[in-house]
Amino acid sequence: MKTDKKITELLFLVLLLSGIEMHAQLSDIFQNGEDKTTKFKEKKIDKNTTSEEGKAAYRSENRNSTAVAGDSLIFAEDFSAFQPGTTATSFKTNGAAIIRMVEGQKEKWLEIGNREIYKFLIPLNYPRRFTLSFDIIAKAEEVKEIAPLSFGFANDNSVHHYDSNIGTYVQLHYYDTDKVYIGSIAPKKLINTTFDLQPWVNRPLHIVLSVNGERMAVYIDDVNLADEVLFSPTVAKNFYISAPWRYAYDSAVMVSNFKVSGFKE
Repeated sequence: MKTDKKITELLFLVLLLSGIEMHAQLSDIFQNGEDKTTKFKEKKIDKNTTSEEGKAAYRSENRNSTAVAGDSLIFAEDFSAFQPGTTATSFKTNGAAIIRMVEGQKEKWLEIGNREIYKFLIPLNYPRRFTLSFDIIAKAEEVKEIAPLSFGFANDNSVHHYDSNIGTYVQLHYYDTDKVYIGSIAPKKLINTTFDLQPWVNRPLHIVLSVNGERMAVYIDDVNLADEVLFSPTVAKNFYISAPWRYAYDSAVMVSNFKVSGFKE
């Protein structure tokens, strides 16, 4: 009887220890699963910088990303003085500068035709330090329907010849969904960076070019993508937009809300 009792006690002890070990293993499995889920969520937020969570996370780590706008207005154009279907006389182009309305938007927009270049009709006398901002709407069913769009500063105000990257430029590679090229012909420089363009189809994307002498900082949706020496000391600056060389289906690019501001100090 005593032997049977000892055997029973030993079996109970073995089962008890086995249960504790199994519970520990299960706890480890669930903990690992939670850790992986947390890491996945964190990674998703880091990559998706155009979502509200992503932008908040990005800006909390990059507090200097917000562009400081100039406080002395030099030029502004939102096309409110033009009727839809008419030509915007504040711009010059080798094509057409037709004003359109965009569904869901109150503002009026200048439609950018394919293989066309646009510049301000009257060249601006830019101060050494200034900001130039405007909004872009990529109208499409898919971002891949639009070829790259370029904008920046050329050394003349001619619109006789279409070209993609002139002088100091920013190029949005819509058909690659997230590639942005920022560069300069003189001094020769090219910066390859990324910004997710897919979420910005059919809604305004805010651009700010902040120039201080030979340096230019580029902000897209208030995120600083570059701050580099991109101008030669004596180069003239003429803002331009160089249209995509191809639109698929009924896609288009619209621009509006131009503002150029200097600094009092």
